[in-house]
Amino acid sequence: MALTATPYKVDLSLSDLDRDVYATLRFTVARHPSETEERLAVRLLAYALWYAEGLAFGRGLSDVDEPALWEKSLDERILHWIEVGQPDAERLTWCSRRAERVSLLAYGNRRGWETRVLPSVDTLGNLNIAALPQAPLAALAENLPRSVKWAVMLSEDTLFVTDERGQHELPLEWLQGGR
Repeated sequence: MALTATPYKVDLSLSDLDRDVYATLRFTVARHPSETEERLAVRLLAYALWYAEGLAFGRGLSDVDEPALWEKSLDERILHWIEVGQPDAERLTWCSRRAERVSLLAYGNRRGWETRVLPSVDTLGNLNIAALPQAPLAALAENLPRSVKWAVMLSEDTLFVTDERGQHELPLEWLQGGR
């Protein structure tokens, strides 16, 4: 018997002080059976970080030809392709050829990944890479409830996420490009 995706209801209050974007967003997102709570939390943080009216969740783990998130134009051109995790250089190059803009929100132990991948993609002009600190991300993602209620404030490249357990501060480290 195949495992099914788990739905998460999300109530996200977004205050992006750097871009003057303020929104109250309510949506349902599916967590793939092989996806960790941490990866789902990173997808939600990427949604907040690069929020735009047309931004949508892709099938990601279910379909390798789709990103974690993307924004398309009315004529189906991919305006913004967003990956999460630690994709290889080949994947990032492939993505950069399909979209006007590509962003990656990296997390986890990046030491080996950075030395292997970053030199190979530093010439991709449409690629931006931000990294999250591991300890605050792990605390935020631990026992992620099925009804996620987050207030996210972005200011000077720091994500401040408030949930029922308190406030989590996640400073972004830009490895390539910027927002």
